[in-house]
Amino acid sequence: MSRRGVLFPAKDAPLRDDVRRLGALVGEMLAEQGGRELFEQVEEVRQAAIRRRRRGGEDGGGLADRLAGLEPRVAAELGRAFAAYFQVVNLAEKVHRIRRRRAHQRRGRPQSDGLEEAARRLVAADLGARRLAELLDRLSLEPVFTAHPSEATRRTILEKEQRIARRLIERLDPSLTPPEKRVLWARIRAEVTASWQTEEHPELRPSVGEELEQVLFYLSGVIYAVVPMLYETLEGALDEAFGEAAAGLRLPTLLRFASWVGGDMDGNPNVTADTYRATLARHRRVILALYDRELGDLAGRLSQGRSRAAVDAAVERRLAEYGERFPAAREAVPERHRDMPYRVLLHLMRARLEATVCDEAAGYREADGLSRDLELIAASLARHRGRQAGLFRVQRLLRKVDCFGFHLARVDLRQDALVHRAAAGRLLGEADWLSLTAAERQRRLARALDTGERPAVDPGDEDRRVLAVFETVADCRRRYGGAAIGPLVISMAEGADDVLTVLLLARWAGLEQDGRVPLDVAPLFETVGDLRAAPEVLGELLGDARYRRHLETRRHRQMVMVGYSDSGKDGGLAASRWALHRAQESMAAVLDEAGVELTVFHGRGGTISRGGGKTHRAILAAPPSAVRGRLRLTEQGETIDANYGLRAIALRHLERAAAATLLATALPAEGPAGAWAEVMDEIARDSRDAYRGLVYADGFEGYFRAATPIDVIERMRIGSRPAARRSRRGIENLRAIPWVFAWTQSRHLLPGWYGLGTALAEARQRHGAQLLAEMAGGWPFFAALLEDVEMVLAKADLAIAARYAGLAGEAGSATFAAIREEFERTVVELGRITGSEALLERDPALRRSIVLRNPYVDPMSLLQVDLLARWRAGGRRDDELLRALLVTVHGIARGLQNTG
Repeated sequence: MSRRGVLFPAKDAPLRDDVRRLGALVGEMLAEQGGRELFEQVEEVRQAAIRRRRRGGEDGGGLADRLAGLEPRVAAELGRAFAAYFQVVNLAEKVHRIRRRRAHQRRGRPQSDGLEEAARRLVAADLGARRLAELLDRLSLEPVFTAHPSEATRRTILEKEQRIARRLIERLDPSLTPPEKRVLWARIRAEVTASWQTEEHPELRPSVGEELEQVLFYLSGVIYAVVPMLYETLEGALDEAFGEAAAGLRLPTLLRFASWVGGDMDGNPNVTADTYRATLARHRRVILALYDRELGDLAGRLSQGRSRAAVDAAVERRLAEYGERFPAAREAVPERHRDMPYRVLLHLMRARLEATVCDEAAGYREADGLSRDLELIAASLARHRGRQAGLFRVQRLLRKVDCFGFHLARVDLRQDALVHRAAAGRLLGEADWLSLTAAERQRRLARALDTGERPAVDPGDEDRRVLAVFETVADCRRRYGGAAIGPLVISMAEGADDVLTVLLLARWAGLEQDGRVPLDVAPLFETVGDLRAAPEVLGELLGDARYRRHLETRRHRQMVMVGYSDSGKDGGLAASRWALHRAQESMAAVLDEAGVELTVFHGRGGTISRGGGKTHRAILAAPPSAVRGRLRLTEQGETIDANYGLRAIALRHLERAAAATLLATALPAEGPAGAWAEVMDEIARDSRDAYRGLVYADGFEGYFRAATPIDVIERMRIGSRPAARRSRRGIENLRAIPWVFAWTQSRHLLPGWYGLGTALAEARQRHGAQLLAEMAGGWPFFAALLEDVEMVLAKADLAIAARYAGLAGEAGSATFAAIREEFERTVVELGRITGSEALLERDPALRRSIVLRNPYVDPMSLLQVDLLARWRAGGRRDDELLRALLVTVHGIARGLQNTG
């Protein structure tokens, strides 16, 4: 896309000014830190990139020649310079979103897709107070944070970026004086300069503990503060829309958080039973420290004296009880504070919290005990004219305790089904276990469960590692409570036997209470074939009497995880999306018939081909039977920082997710007309055939390995897990994250669109363009699919991709010709359906963002192509060329805001 015609409407003029001023600030920093020569080189390259874009992507030899053959150190500095621009531009765009939200709020206009709009729609649909209360009781949101091997920005850089953003937000205050503004800019300049002087991506591969600290950065530094705000936003929206009908409505627990970091063992030998135990312990220390700090803050604020305000007798009784239990803490209260009952009680509550940290008997056994103490204070304040004298802060803390408990976020477990399967076979003494059919294994497992059979052999080292995980879960349940333990997700699940295997191993490891296994088991269906088979697998599982008894102890609830990543890698985007849609509908029907409640756990990544995109739109496009008030989905990679990097943006993200879940539950959209579903069947089939015809053809892996930097990505020390699954090579065993990351780096973005153009053209020929246009206008699923593909096509750049294709030599020419042909076909077919003459014509903000970034991304792409060729020619050594390549990889990811 060309830069010409890029317009900033009046509402976005402040963003343009911020970008211009921040860009100038980065330029000044570069001249100071890297010398005038570096600054001038960056400017020359940027201007050449702009000229190239104005010529429609034709280089004429200028930009590529300028970047060819640079010394690795110079190339790395250029890459870092362009990445520094992206750092501030990304932050400016986030702050502008906050600015626009405030503008809406000042005008009293609800933002689209928010809770105010959702509440008004519920009122318009005549939803009564009783139905509203039932709806809220069903609502459950649980974002699940995962480690991401292509997103490893150091915590110190994240903290600097937050401070820059806060200074930019402070600039929105119209009362600032010129000297105050100068101070803010000086502080921004200091953070930008310190970031430049910090090694952003260390050479050592991060440990699981370091990945944990990155997730804790968001949970403790951003989300902890935001949770009560979401409830307040919802309460305000309901009060405004429902009026008296919402009076006295008490919001139940709507929001929880979970994490995979420390519990995701699938293909990661660095995650063990010990890391799971250490993770739960670290979570506990972090959340208790946050509560302690907040109790201290409350104690400083609630200074009411008995002579000025009455206090409930229950507060006085708790004071006396805790005074006897913690005499040293009572004596430490200054004399002048002892007539302040709330302050003294909070001081003693801190003493009890400290005892909790030290695992002493006097500590709180569970978070409910802390909540009860806070509720005593809240009730007393409410009854004695304290509503405007501190009740608000007590209520906010109560919301936090309700959400985070003493565990902060529950930690899921994940393991490859083959690991469990192999361990069970060895322990049962079945030498041919893996060659048996799933049905044969299921019958054998059933007999072992029925008879209480014990292992036939002593466990070996590998088996002990498997059993140790279940033993640790049993111990951690006793220590931290069941709320801290997430489900066990079975990757690559193929049959009901994989779920029964988990129950048998858990029993053998002692994870059993009163004859039941206190653990939710969630099979993960990942490939297109597995998704199609999922309803049948669940039917077999529900037909097993042993498993039905297990579900009785789990409140007749079954969680099933669906994988967007591997299904997309397996069959392409359209086939993956439709298989996921169909599977969710069918699984819900199977479980409904059995009286079991389904929770779909969405394994979404950061890119479109891995299920990324706008969360609220995806919820509204999902089958209504698969939502029903519940949303559980992974948050990973750049999406974590994009959605939770700043408090205002985190609040907006959670608000939109909650609003969409409310609407999808209360006002479910009608399913597609029969003809539409049949057409989509054809599109999924034809797109999958076209996609697999390319990706799984002989010789394509060679093109992929030559025309993308996958060999660099596999060498990157940016995640604790290997790039390949089950220690085998080949596209089938490559993890979806590096697969997508590599295509994004080379600007093909192939997994997000390939095959759909062919399928749409064939559907148009069979059914006519009018029918496809009607589907796009009346079916949220189809509309969302087309919008997502349009965004991917806009971010792709086939002129740059051709440079990467050149690395594959003559053998790659035919492959790239097929890719270019399908790309052009897809653009044309989308335009025919939507009536648009250009990509993103209906989304000018995103179009502008991409166009303005391209002159900064293009140089890094061309640098990367040149460096790749030289690095490979030199034998792929760990040298300066590789280090320069890594800089370009990180810079392109930051510029495109997509990894995997």
